[in-house]
Amino acid sequence: MIESKKKWIVQQPNENDIARLQNDLHISSLAAKILVARGFTSSEDAKSILHTNEKNLHDPFLLHGMKEAVERIEVALENGEKILVYGDYDADGITSTTVMLNVLLDLGANVDFCIPNRFTHGYGPHEELFRKAYEDGVQLIITVDNGISGIEPIRIAKELGMDVIVTDHHEAGEELPPADVIVHPRVPEGHYPFGELAGVGVALKLAHALYGEVPEHLFEYAAVGTVADLVPLVGENRYIVQQGILQLRSSYNPWIRALCEISGIKQHEIDEDAIGFYFAPRLNAIGRLGDADPGVHFLMSENDSDAIQGAQQLNKKNSERKEIVNTITEQAIDMIENDPVISNSLVIVVAKEGWNPGVIGIVASRLVEKYYRPTIVLSLDPNLGTAKGSGRSIEGFHLYNELAKNRDILPHFGGHPMAAGMTFGMEYVDELRQRLHEQAEQCLTDDLLEPKLLVDVPLEISEISVESIEEIKKLAPFGTGFAKPVYALQNVKVRSMRKIGAADNHIKLELEDSHGTIDAIGFNKGYLHDEITYGVQLSFVGDLQINEWQGNKKPQIMISDVQTDEWQLYDYRGKKPVQRWINTLPLTQCALLAFQQNTVEYFKAMINEPIYLVGEQGTDYSSPYIVLLDLPQNVEMLEMVIKQYEPKRIYAVFFTQDSQFFNGMPTREHFAWYYTFLKKRPAFHLQNHMQQLSQHIGLNIEVIKFMTNVFFELGFVKIENGLTTINSDAPKRALTDASIYKKRVEQLEIEQKLLYAPYLELKQWFNERMKEYQYS
Repeated sequence: MIESKKKWIVQQPNENDIARLQNDLHISSLAAKILVARGFTSSEDAKSILHTNEKNLHDPFLLHGMKEAVERIEVALENGEKILVYGDYDADGITSTTVMLNVLLDLGANVDFCIPNRFTHGYGPHEELFRKAYEDGVQLIITVDNGISGIEPIRIAKELGMDVIVTDHHEAGEELPPADVIVHPRVPEGHYPFGELAGVGVALKLAHALYGEVPEHLFEYAAVGTVADLVPLVGENRYIVQQGILQLRSSYNPWIRALCEISGIKQHEIDEDAIGFYFAPRLNAIGRLGDADPGVHFLMSENDSDAIQGAQQLNKKNSERKEIVNTITEQAIDMIENDPVISNSLVIVVAKEGWNPGVIGIVASRLVEKYYRPTIVLSLDPNLGTAKGSGRSIEGFHLYNELAKNRDILPHFGGHPMAAGMTFGMEYVDELRQRLHEQAEQCLTDDLLEPKLLVDVPLEISEISVESIEEIKKLAPFGTGFAKPVYALQNVKVRSMRKIGAADNHIKLELEDSHGTIDAIGFNKGYLHDEITYGVQLSFVGDLQINEWQGNKKPQIMISDVQTDEWQLYDYRGKKPVQRWINTLPLTQCALLAFQQNTVEYFKAMINEPIYLVGEQGTDYSSPYIVLLDLPQNVEMLEMVIKQYEPKRIYAVFFTQDSQFFNGMPTREHFAWYYTFLKKRPAFHLQNHMQQLSQHIGLNIEVIKFMTNVFFELGFVKIENGLTTINSDAPKRALTDASIYKKRVEQLEIEQKLLYAPYLELKQWFNERMKEYQYS
């Protein structure tokens, strides 16, 4: 048995819908399954994904306030007014600022930009920065990716005599800021056909309106910001990202080449994953650790030298961010593991002075991944007496609503079901933890506390080909709202496997079902080599990729998880030395069993775990796996262990110090000849003539000694002073009456069935008994 890391929820897309899409759209079953799993069950709906085009772009003037915004900006351009683009410190805000700067500079504006510092100013409009703008002669402020909640600072800007255009996409409160114009895809609600634009998407719409045509050269910035901000990749966003990726792949902008080089990405292979996992973290890092201005300067680079320098700065900040995140995560885990109050709480709340507020959201996500509980990470500031932090949640615990029940101690918080930010008095940290724990007891069941993985595209190997995987690219980009598929290959077998990598920490397998074979790769999953056994049906979850080598292309699955409900037999027979194979066992989950005391003594010096003698009191059968260190005296003893325990795994060592298998069992003819031989030679000195006798009879010395001991036990011979003499008065008895004879028969039978049987025969032997006891 191999348990998956998470509980798989395997969906089965409707077969009729799949067949209809295949037939109508002439696509593979693989592509059809993805579309059906995403809710695109009609051919018309599916075409909108397969054939996204410029029709997905809406007229920018459908946005409420767009006409007024354009008119006000045109007045500023005509009069040479100083304009300030006021952005945000994340990747969406940085790209939004860049888009706005590009269009205004193209139109000849007197324009500058400002991004608040996360630590000094916090998020959104800030009175101090607006007052400075006024002193610098700014007459028009255009916010991008922020502003909808900046009521008081915008009121002050208006009092100072500046005009303010707010462009934003964040949730609006009941009260709107007193800006001259608000351009927002959901304000007023339902006015614009697509309400899910990122901040950079709104900036792009304003650029479109100002240019009077689609600003295709700005799609590359909009794609980065849209993917980075995790808005749904459907509708207008989908077209923006698709076109942006095409632009990124062929653009001559120096920042793109520099970012690809520093990230190790080939420019022609840029996709949504490259943006999400390589570009966005570097842009985000600059604002997480300090001033975000260098991010804008980087995106505005006009030559390779500036771009390379900017990319290096972003990369350095990203490395620093990783180190800080790792350090805080380690400290948080140490607190959780060593504080029973925290570790036993259904909602983890950890707090420490000096933690960087810019990265604690990432830390919270890591802790949720590790413990699968709602988690809040707080940075304490004793000077201000505040706790400032971020929270991440799990399904079933609506973080915003649960925090809202504690408004009396949470004066400042915001967010949504899965994430939130907050600032409150540090004296309330313990009380908040206790309250949230009690609230969680009311809504979080054991099932909700079990991590789950939604597997939405189950496949058979026959459906996977180079062509079908390449066809999936037509469905890209994948992301929020149009999630990347999670594929499953169920009930397949391992045809071959081997560890790969310099440290043998990866694994390569060939999987097979009744329809064919496929290669599989598991990075950092070399341990599976010691857990997977041949002949067992397994299920794998992962991603599909094309492996290209020397011009040849092959499909492969990149393994993320594996499971099997079947019990497994691991063949450790004959493995030496003990110290090498013992370390491959999951000893904390194993019961080490021996049938003989001398085996216990033999292994005791080499294994620092308790070894249980079968039949003795205190034998531990609570472990899910058993290790059979030696052979039982008879089959019944082993059957008793299997029946009593019904193990999920059996590790068969079957160590024996005195194997008789290859010596064999002498036949009755051998016994008869040997008896006649001794009868003809009264007072035969066996010890002196053993070697000659062995050569003469054709049996080894050990077998001759065995036959002699059988005769002695039955009383057929007497041995005195080393001389062997036939006892002619002995009554007739069968050879099988001798206990030594019976013991050897049993030992040879045991060795044949357990120690020397081929693996498949041994597995079958155990299988028969496992099934018998399972259903008895």
